[in-house]
Amino acid sequence: MNLYARRKFINAFNLTASVLTTFFGLFFLVWILWELFAKGFAGLDWSLFVEDTPGPGSEGGGLRNAIVGSLLITLTGIFIGAPIGILSGIYLSEYGRGTWLAATVRFVSDILLSAPSIVIGVFVYGIMVAPLGGFSGLSGAVALAIIALPVILRTTEDMMLLVPDTMREAAAALGAPRWKVILSVVLRAARNGVLTGVLLAVARIAGETAPLLFTALNNQFFSLDMTKPMANLPVTIFNFAMGPYENWHDLAWAGSLLITLVVLGLNIVTRAFLRGKKH
Repeated sequence: MNLYARRKFINAFNLTASVLTTFFGLFFLVWILWELFAKGFAGLDWSLFVEDTPGPGSEGGGLRNAIVGSLLITLTGIFIGAPIGILSGIYLSEYGRGTWLAATVRFVSDILLSAPSIVIGVFVYGIMVAPLGGFSGLSGAVALAIIALPVILRTTEDMMLLVPDTMREAAAALGAPRWKVILSVVLRAARNGVLTGVLLAVARIAGETAPLLFTALNNQFFSLDMTKPMANLPVTIFNFAMGPYENWHDLAWAGSLLITLVVLGLNIVTRAFLRGKKH
């Protein structure tokens, strides 16, 4: 076999293996989505949004308390994590270039980005739940904020570094102070990318279950008190899927579909922001 034929064989083999593995992964993805949509749509009705989770042996019910609880915990987590992440990203891109502190922050951020979410849940349990003597929606929000923080931080830094230094120099040449250059020029130019990072963080934490098991736990009743255990979709889905009742299973499928649609919508919006950034 000459060199040309050998290269063609290797190329054909690698291409075939890549296509087969791609279809292998897509097969299971389509299978999961098919089951999710087929069984989830059956449970989507008005009662899902206006009735609270049913007790053991009860008929009917919905996920109103879990949906509201998830919204409160997720939004609170983003309100905690987003300002810290954006400000940290601004420091890394504008003030900390080449410094040991910036390198340390990036290193810690990368560790947090790859850390199992259950570890973060145990950490927040140790610093909030155990000392305060109880589970709470606020501790769940703190756990989600820690998960969202590195996503927002690195996205903000990367987007701001894409802004040409000539724009900074031009603004400084006009006599603008550094903080004004950052806020009015750099951050404005990178705002689509920064918002993209926030949306990606929301999609990242929307379906987290493990941290909430150790922090927010769950609540069968409707509650807006963030200092008490709070119902949330991921933990409710977990409990209902493991339960013995048929209506619990139906609600678990419907809740899973709801989270999937939310994450899908957020990813579509994120891609729209990225497309706007490119244009």
